[in-house]
Amino acid sequence: MNAPLRSLLIALALFSTPAPTLRAADLAIVNARVFISPDDPPLDRGTVVVRDGRIAAVGADVPVPVGATVIDGAGFTLTAGFWNSHVHLLPEGFTVATHPPADLERQLRDLFGRWGFTTVFDLASPLDNALALRQRVESGEIRGPRVLTAGNPFFPAGGTPIYVLETYRARGWNDEVSTPAEARARAVDQLARGADGVKVFTGAIVGPPQGVLPMRPDVASAAVAPALAAGKPAFAHPTDPRGIRLALDAGVTVLAHTTPTEGPWPDELVRELARRRVALVPTLMLLEVALKEDGVPVAIRDRMMADAQQQVRALAAAGGDILFGTDVGFIAEADTTLEYRLMAGAGLDHRAILRSLTTTPAARFGGAARSGRLVVGDRADLVLLGADPSRDIDAFADVRCTIRDGRVIYAAASTAAVSAPANCDGRVQ
Repeated sequence: MNAPLRSLLIALALFSTPAPTLRAADLAIVNARVFISPDDPPLDRGTVVVRDGRIAAVGADVPVPVGATVIDGAGFTLTAGFWNSHVHLLPEGFTVATHPPADLERQLRDLFGRWGFTTVFDLASPLDNALALRQRVESGEIRGPRVLTAGNPFFPAGGTPIYVLETYRARGWNDEVSTPAEARARAVDQLARGADGVKVFTGAIVGPPQGVLPMRPDVASAAVAPALAAGKPAFAHPTDPRGIRLALDAGVTVLAHTTPTEGPWPDELVRELARRRVALVPTLMLLEVALKEDGVPVAIRDRMMADAQQQVRALAAAGGDILFGTDVGFIAEADTTLEYRLMAGAGLDHRAILRSLTTTPAARFGGAARSGRLVVGDRADLVLLGADPSRDIDAFADVRCTIRDGRVIYAAASTAAVSAPANCDGRVQ
């Protein structure tokens, strides 16, 4: 066994036990280029010390405590852990009751940890399954990201989307709501059971001849109101301008997608979204992947992508919040490179993209917990990148090590092309 791989295995063994059993000084990442936050100048050759799952020290001249496990980050970039604000826990491998820990951990690693995600927001999957998965992660049985969930979605009556209709029929699921009373009762129940928000389909794609079926305004408002009363987010799948208007009238706080079929967003809509602090999860790679799979002609595909990017660009320029999300779990593609490139094509620089991955979702969804930045006292959610995203946007996808609450949940495999620090190589000092 080569020395870097042996060191990696030792480091992972040190971090495989629940956080309370670790030493007082758990971890130190040294010599890295450190992005404390998207808006602070990076530290060259910075050090971050983690103790008991929290950041204990950050700086250029921070002493490393005796007994800490040290990762040499020379030549690498360290940021706060990433959030993916639009995923789905739908793949067969996430069926919690029937899959052993190793299988679940592999799925979580390949879809999330491999790409730097220390927190994910599941926007529509069976609530019981999502809660069971979260419990298994939080208990320490399996390593994985923090899981937030909107639970079962709210479809309009007769409006189960055509692209999930077969699955819903095969499994006997029904998430349609017909009346305000029904919508409110289910939202109250899901939130009481542990859901972290709700998601309504104000525009459900049902196929011809209807095309897009809107949700009744009173039903949408009834589903959203319990989440708002509890201080939790309400997401909408809008599809078209009518769906956006329904979402706004209902009080939705996050649009889960752009609406590229109807052209650019007008200035007055963008101003209203920004004024009402409605965030947007662009999920641009979903559109790119779906249009290619459906064989949409290149000219139409390019126009729709341009319109989607205009919507992102306009809202960001107006001061609106952009949240990073890929819809992975619905789409199979986990590699985040394309999403970063499309966001950059929409005019977002590395700071804006880093905000969408860290401080913006932490502020919206983090509650009382402190995260999203590398400051003393915050949760030790960290990502070690192989390059500097301020120089190459693809670096956001070049994840070498993902650390949640001071524990390694992903480490890049040892290869001849990857140096020891990139493998989260640790040594006890």
